[in-house]
Formats: sequence, structure tokens, C-alpha cells
Amino acid sequence: MSEAALFDTVKYKTRKMEPGDSFPESLYPEILRGINSFPKVLFYKGDIVTGLFDNCVAVVGSRNMTMYGRTVTRNLVSALCAGGITVVSGFMYGIDATAHASCVEFGGKTVAVMPCGIEMIHPPRQKDLYMDILQNGGLVLSEYDEEFPPCVWTYPRRNRIVAGLCKAVLVVEAGEDSGSLITAGFARKYGRRVMAVPGPVTSLVSAGTLKLIKEGADMVCSAEDLMRLLGHGKGQVIGEHFVETIENNLNKLSTKIISVLGKEPLDISMLSKILEIDIPLLSVEMTNLSLAGVICEREGMYYVS
Repeated sequence: MSEAALFDTVKYKTRKMEPGDSFPESLYPEILRGINSFPKVLFYKGDIVTGLFDNCVAVVGSRNMTMYGRTVTRNLVSALCAGGITVVSGFMYGIDATAHASCVEFGGKTVAVMPCGIEMIHPPRQKDLYMDILQNGGLVLSEYDEEFPPCVWTYPRRNRIVAGLCKAVLVVEAGEDSGSLITAGFARKYGRRVMAVPGPVTSLVSAGTLKLIKEGADMVCSAEDLMRLLGHGKGQVIGEHFVETIENNLNKLSTKIISVLGKEPLDISMLSKILEIDIPLLSVEMTNLSLAGVICEREGMYYVS
């Protein structure tokens, strides 16, 4: 059977890829074979496409994602997608899930590495995301077959695969004891570039990223920083371009709202005072912006999406 024919038969099925004679050598990621204790067998679902593992970057972070973390993740992942870079993550809720979902949204390629058997969806509430990844040309990987349950020890083992598949690991948000720091540790061990996004010193989910930066991780403050560190020049930021296109079609009041909220999240009362606009009129514009997906509300505070 030709390699092309083999690829046609494995879509959306569970199969093994191993560095042996069972399948063509190209099925096993060469970059992963170079780490210590690389998995001898990998199970996968989805599409194997040429070059999928040639240029991978891990985007990982806290499960307790903040709105800041969500916004940063979307913007940075959009740049990676535009640069043709495969985004790898661990499929957990928070930053991981946002990285995968952003790849699907922006038309990029993503690989989800599971801490459980390939026949399980963990966490179960992310079934829709799991299917979105598969239906949009992504890949799901695991070193465990069937319905092997996730255990305390399978998460760090999963993290070694995430780091091993990638030339760089980007940590967006992380607490002091975050599993993302384990991934960063594996990345250092394997000689990969470690990058981190700074956050407020008062934020518990910035403690880990600030620690990484202190320890020598490259600081990423923009998509331009990220793409420069990866050797891709400035890159293109799809997410920001999308917002700019919307802004061009908005009235002056909406543009002012976005400008103010882009500096810091505010409640509608404070926003009304800053803009000197009555709350009823402001509420109409806020509703329109929310429906357009330009801003969002969380616990009474409004943010630029």
C-alpha cells in the first residue's frame, strides 16, 4: 500500500505510528525520536499531512485562564497559524483549549496530546472541541491505547511529548505549581526554546511565567516578539486584523469604547464617566459590540475580546 493510500485509510480512526517497520518511517515525528524516553508507540486520530511535525510550537498555560490570558493566547496563536506553524498543546481547559480552538478558528493546524487512552475524551466537556480538531485537519495523539484513564503520573508524561514535538514552548499563564512549568522544564532539558508571557505581579497565574522569565525564558509581549524569536520576522496577526476590520465599520462611539477598554477592563458605570456618555445610550453600543464579538463581559467587567 502506498503512503498516500495509507493516509486515506487512517482519517478519524485509531492507529499506531511507531519507529519500526509497521508503518512508513515518515509517520513517526523525527523530532520526538530525539528525546530521552521517547514513546515507542503512539496512537492517533485525525489527518497525517506532510510537514505537520516539521515546525511545531507548544502553547500551554493555566487551567484557571483569565480574560487577559485568553486574549493573549488568541492573538499569539493567530500569528502562529499565519506563519504556517503547527500549534501543540495538552487539551486541558483554559489556555490549552483556547490554543486549540483558536487554531481551528484561524485555519491553522493543531495537535492535541492526551494524558489518557486515545478512545477517551478528557476532559469530557470538551467533546465539541475534540471533534472540531479532527474535522478541521488536526490530530489527536496519545501513548495510551483504548480507554486508559488519566492518572497523576500520566500528565507529566504527556507534557514530555508536548515539549518533545516542538522546537519551542510558549507559556502564556501559569501558577507557581502549574503543570506548564513541567513542560517548560522538559523543553529546557531537550534544548528547546522556552518563552513566557509576562503578566501582573498581583496575578496568581502570572507567578509561574514571571519565574520563567527570571530564569532566562524569552519574554513575549507581542506577536512580533513571538515571530521574531521563531525566526519568522514580524508575521501576520489574523486576530488583530479581524478586529481592525470590524472597527473600520463601527461608529465613533464604538471606536472610543474599544479604545478605552483596550487599556483596561471597566464596568459600564466607570466607562460612562470616562466617555461622558449616558448609560442607556452606552448600553446599546455595548450590546452591539458584544453581539459582534468585539467585547465581552465577565463578572460585570467589560474586556476587548
